[in-house]
Amino acid sequence: MSGSRKFTNDYSELCHPDVLAALSRAAEAGEQNTAYGLDKHSAAAADAIRRVFGLPDGEVFLLTGGTQTNMTVISYLLRPYEAALACGTGHINVHETGAVEGSGHKVITCPGRDGKILPEEAERLILLHADEHMVKPGLIYISDATETGSVYTASELLALRDVCDRHGLYLFIDGARLASALTAPGGDVTPELIGQVADVFYIGGTKNGLLSGEAVVFRDGSLCGGFRRHIKNRGAMLAKGFVLGIQFEALFSDGLFFRMAEHANGLAEGLRKSLRKAGADVTGSSPTNQIFVRLAADAAETLITEFGLERWEVHGDGRETVRIVTSFASDEESCRVLGERVAGLLRKK
Repeated sequence: MSGSRKFTNDYSELCHPDVLAALSRAAEAGEQNTAYGLDKHSAAAADAIRRVFGLPDGEVFLLTGGTQTNMTVISYLLRPYEAALACGTGHINVHETGAVEGSGHKVITCPGRDGKILPEEAERLILLHADEHMVKPGLIYISDATETGSVYTASELLALRDVCDRHGLYLFIDGARLASALTAPGGDVTPELIGQVADVFYIGGTKNGLLSGEAVVFRDGSLCGGFRRHIKNRGAMLAKGFVLGIQFEALFSDGLFFRMAEHANGLAEGLRKSLRKAGADVTGSSPTNQIFVRLAADAAETLITEFGLERWEVHGDGRETVRIVTSFASDEESCRVLGERVAGLLRKK
């Protein structure tokens, strides 16, 4: 498939061969495992996650997908009269078909900057919703990496943690692309810092080489006494939870979690440089595996057709922004072909 891969997203491939091999070994051995995530593989995966994120008292729960995870966690943490505060571009506000609102909780949005919530914006909205006739912000929701591919700095995360502490809110990190954020060039956020600042976060597997799966991590057990019941109540408890356990056990073996993200980020950075060299209008400040390019509408349509790119935004000046996403399975030859195609379209304009 070299030279012909699509760049639609980072979850179009089945899974990394090491993950498939782990599942195959369990099948070939004729394993029988305890159901509902109470198996040895899920326990081993949880132990590995606790070690990597520096959370000896952390509690880990394995769910299947990001929207399901966001809705389940947020509806568990919030009281009926409380709301989630998110950036306007946040996944729970734009790309989850009202799942959080469907659970009975309003999403309060702020403009943010490059996909990131600013602490002063969060504080202003918290103070604005002080009246008892208004919903009360109960948590701050952020994504890292964000929907625009940007990443939070350590100081930004600590500032948001401070806002939450002063106003009694939870900080919840959507980590669908957490591996990409943690391996982004120039980043200063460590796994241990994520464990320190977030009350709850999740580690995305779907967008980093697994068949499916997200690992929800509570900093300690004080918040999650009824979480398993809530998972069941929301229809999110997988009977064959060991399928997720086997995958996450493989993901945190031999550095695979980080290696796959480093590969995707590295290819994206090389492609980003070649696009800029060709004169492409690469927008935003993403250092991760998402690239956003503004092009004439006809050029954008050609790339959408040929490379499966997502139409991200339609502008009023006859141009469109498309999104390019690399993954663990992307290769240098495919990136070269895409870069040359973009350069060719730019020369024709």
